[in-house]
Amino acid sequence: MSVQDKTSLDLFPASQSRAPLRSPLADRLRPRDLPDFVGQDEVVGEGCPLRLAIEEDRLTSVIFWGPPGCGKTTLAHVIARRTSAHFVPFSAVTSGIPELRDVIKAAEHRREMQGQRTILFVDEIHRFNKAQQDAFLPHVERGTVILIGATTENPSFEIIAPLLSRSLVVVLRPLSDQALKSILDRALKDPEQGLGGTGINLTEDARQWLVAFANGDARALLTALEVVAAHVEALGADRVITRELLDMTLRKKLLRYDKGGEEHYNLISAYIKSLRDSDPDGALYWLARMLEGGEDPKFIARRMVIFASEDIGNADPLAIVVASAVAQAVQFVGLPEAQINLAQGATYLATRPKDNASYAGLLRALEDARAFGNLAVPLHLQNAVTSLMMDLGYGKGYKYVHEDATARTEQTHLPGPLHGKRYYTPESEDSTRTDPK
Repeated sequence: MSVQDKTSLDLFPASQSRAPLRSPLADRLRPRDLPDFVGQDEVVGEGCPLRLAIEEDRLTSVIFWGPPGCGKTTLAHVIARRTSAHFVPFSAVTSGIPELRDVIKAAEHRREMQGQRTILFVDEIHRFNKAQQDAFLPHVERGTVILIGATTENPSFEIIAPLLSRSLVVVLRPLSDQALKSILDRALKDPEQGLGGTGINLTEDARQWLVAFANGDARALLTALEVVAAHVEALGADRVITRELLDMTLRKKLLRYDKGGEEHYNLISAYIKSLRDSDPDGALYWLARMLEGGEDPKFIARRMVIFASEDIGNADPLAIVVASAVAQAVQFVGLPEAQINLAQGATYLATRPKDNASYAGLLRALEDARAFGNLAVPLHLQNAVTSLMMDLGYGKGYKYVHEDATARTEQTHLPGPLHGKRYYTPESEDSTRTDPK
């Protein structure tokens, strides 16, 4: 079909055609070079090794690990503009091993025929399974490609060890409030890529609210700003974004939480450690974070039942009863009301005395069980269920405790090599109890 024929099929005259669609604000404001990159100064600040490697175009394979909106993809785009190597973006979401083979083949040809390196940027590299990640190994090892991987998941769990050993892992943190404020100010003032020509402004409390809403995520910040700005423009009245308007438009802040990822383990760890350190306030905060993030309340309750025996033990035998009752209540009641049961259980467990002697004793006994193997049960503890066994001495010398006036015997209950060994060594009651906070 000719261009003329194609034009004749247009449904709308040129005068009525729509203006070209602009990309999202977050994409338009993406920094193009290192001086424009806001935040992560400990990684790409002046004089940092990674920054020097980028500026001098001598980057080796690297894994960028950090939460959404912290600058992983932006940093890859900066590298793409800085390097003399051929830059190939590759998404683990939309591409697979067949596409990777084509990329590698082209990289080999480029290296042999043109003497040019290839940087392969793999976004969300954790989405490749371990077998698929193996496909990168020989090409990274031979230098066919320089790998830049971006992931929100802990590389220790999600990236195969051989690939990690050949890459530098760079940890990017959630952006600071100060960094987010700088990004927000640029978005409001930039007349070309931002909102500088719209006359839209923010009240100070709205500015603080947006920064808190973003929770370290620049993309979330700019997306929220764009949504509210469009709403303000549609109203056609006062172009000032207020706290009340933000509350009405965005409703609720979405906390960063991945029930299957590292944050899941981070939050439950903070919760258990708050309980262990007898801090009910910390326990309630991390409990709230998990509940707001959508954590399964049964998972939280199960960890509380474990905690009751592991960390409180016989310092307060009722702890396991309370924790078990909370777990049962969670099953019976369900959310949202079950969070009340969880809160009661959390504050109870946090304020009880702590004693891990039972658990610590079990660990020591397990060590000996593994170290000494199948030590024989002492004859006096064995049960003589046949006459032959009785003749062989099974049960001989056993002292029945109820026949002792003190209801206690001094007979040993451990195999010979372990005589005198103590596993359970509880502290005195006074030294184990902690005052409720």
